[in-house]
Amino acid sequence: MNQVEIGRAKSARAAYSFDDISVVPTRRTRDPEDVSTSWSIDAYKFELPVVAAPMDSAMSPATVIALGKLGGLGVLDLEGLWTRYEDPTAQLELIANAKQEDSTAVLQRAYSAAIKPELITERLAEIRAAGVTVAGALSPQRTAELSAVVLKAGVEMFVIRGNTVSAEHVSKTVEPLNLKEFIYQLDVPVMVGGAVTYTAALHLMRTGAAGVLVGFGGGAASSTRKVLGIHAPMATAVADVAAARRDYMDESGGRYVHVIADGGLGTSGDIAKAIACGADAVMLGTVLARAAEAPGRGWHWGQEAVSKQLPRGARVRVGTHAPLENILLGPADAPDGHANLIGALKRSMATTGYSDVKEFQRVDIILNPHD
Repeated sequence: MNQVEIGRAKSARAAYSFDDISVVPTRRTRDPEDVSTSWSIDAYKFELPVVAAPMDSAMSPATVIALGKLGGLGVLDLEGLWTRYEDPTAQLELIANAKQEDSTAVLQRAYSAAIKPELITERLAEIRAAGVTVAGALSPQRTAELSAVVLKAGVEMFVIRGNTVSAEHVSKTVEPLNLKEFIYQLDVPVMVGGAVTYTAALHLMRTGAAGVLVGFGGGAASSTRKVLGIHAPMATAVADVAAARRDYMDESGGRYVHVIADGGLGTSGDIAKAIACGADAVMLGTVLARAAEAPGRGWHWGQEAVSKQLPRGARVRVGTHAPLENILLGPADAPDGHANLIGALKRSMATTGYSDVKEFQRVDIILNPHD
């Protein structure tokens, strides 16, 4: 442990973001066309190591389907606008057109409508009818209440996502979700998170989760660091959770839990670094919210922005850069790492001599020098 003394009574562990590290080439290179970016979780295989963050500004039923057909995994927020309104077009327009000083209040009003269970069923049926993997997300707070509806609707991949999800939540007033009991009762794989430490991730793996989301308030639309003073540099967080996966494999007799980096992924280079630190796939929000098809109309926000008691996020302008296919598969029209994400990942893997995602996790990395 690299401990730094903050003062006589307190020391801190040094941690690193993706900006702090770089991938190092080796003696071997490959043709990018010979590189595979596919990955599998449980019985499901995807050509792209991309999972969409369940955020209304990036994912509608239509964009979930579009991402699935391109080879990624779209995840619909089952507490979002599409399960509160038959047609959320008017609410999306109000959010997009709101003055910045009014945007939080507009978001809070839009999300004050009740979740309609029948809309959960309809939205998931629409996705299933398109022939792509059906994935939906709930917060830990609503999972017990709505999971039966979600499972009956035929979800194939269940995501439990919050700023932080603990296997040991303690409450004097509310019966906490027993993750281990809940997950073992399901017949579908579950991704759960966020987690940013070795211990928290190991506990989540012991619940039976198929995947652990690594991150905590690291997205562009989050203000968790300012509001709560909590932050986790992602390079260190992913590497710590990857270490938990390795040790859990030994503990469980070989059970492999997938690590999905969820936050701090603004460019294609960040995706390469996340995998280099041990991620099997990445969960993207801001990057996909820039797609021409994104429902946010060039704006981006998350569920933490709509809290009535303590908003920890905001509506932020991300702009519209390109169609979804161009963002993922190219071609790119600017050298900023915001388009052709998979082409860039393949080039990084090929330049360093690795042929697939699992191999690329072994690539060397260095700390960048500071001015």
